[in-house]
Amino acid sequence: KMLARGGRVAGGAPPVSDRARWIIMSTAASLSTLVGASEPGRNGGIHMAFAPPSFSPPLARVAALGACKLPAAGPASRGARPLFPPGTGVPRRALFSVARAAAEAGAQASAAPPEEEEVDPGVVAGTDLRVLKYPHPSLRAPDGEVTEFDDALKKIVREMFLVMYAAKGVGLAAPQVGINQRIMVYNPEGDRKKWLQEVALVNPKIVETSEGKDVEEEACLSFPGLSGEVQRFKWIKVEAQDIRGKAIKKKFLGWEARVFQHEYDHLDGTCYIDLLDEETRARVQPVLDSLIETYKGENAGDAGAL
Repeated sequence: KMLARGGRVAGGAPPVSDRARWIIMSTAASLSTLVGASEPGRNGGIHMAFAPPSFSPPLARVAALGACKLPAAGPASRGARPLFPPGTGVPRRALFSVARAAAEAGAQASAAPPEEEEVDPGVVAGTDLRVLKYPHPSLRAPDGEVTEFDDALKKIVREMFLVMYAAKGVGLAAPQVGINQRIMVYNPEGDRKKWLQEVALVNPKIVETSEGKDVEEEACLSFPGLSGEVQRFKWIKVEAQDIRGKAIKKKFLGWEARVFQHEYDHLDGTCYIDLLDEETRARVQPVLDSLIETYKGENAGDAGAL
């Protein structure tokens, strides 16, 4: 139980809303793996400092104030003192930041490809956006930088998530829905219930990459019926903006790094089929030819952008 009775954090913090309490409780598993210190507390409890190693020093100090009290299985430990004295209240905003940061860190460490296969969602309730199929020209067209961080951008991002989840995908780039701007969204788990893992990036760019690479199988919403092994960097460092225009710097690892690189390629007009080896490309070419013929039939013979 992450909070003491009455919705107050051990140490005399102000009351926490039901939403904040739920966030903390729902990320308990992630937090438990990121605890910076713990010791027996008084009254049969354990006081734990939520200060993940990846936090910068100022944030670590804020996080350290988030001392919560967990019921202990054994008897009270006499003379043991909590890591942080009573009276160090934690603002609700800080609690939310700690919970979200812990969830993100845990997600990067444990995220894996979802087991469900992607599907063509067709018409999606709540949006006019549709997934465009190869060889639609938007998939190869230049994508401009976003300069207006307004309600229109928020609407695009919100509706892109709707389409992504409807397709059972983990990521979506704006050109895939006919918007040639540098916008991408993803959730490495592909689960709308895990909303803390949703990421929306605007004007992203890769500023550093690992020396090592790995190979995994990928698929794409714009290439139904296809999959193939693609080589990607094991980790990347990224600079971008959020939907409010705030600068972001992050390092992505493993599966999340792969998801990012896949969507990032779309923003440069690159599709994952461009990265397949010759043998795999030859294997999937009949499916690509079928997609081309379908596009021609729907667009008066226009072959699109190959």
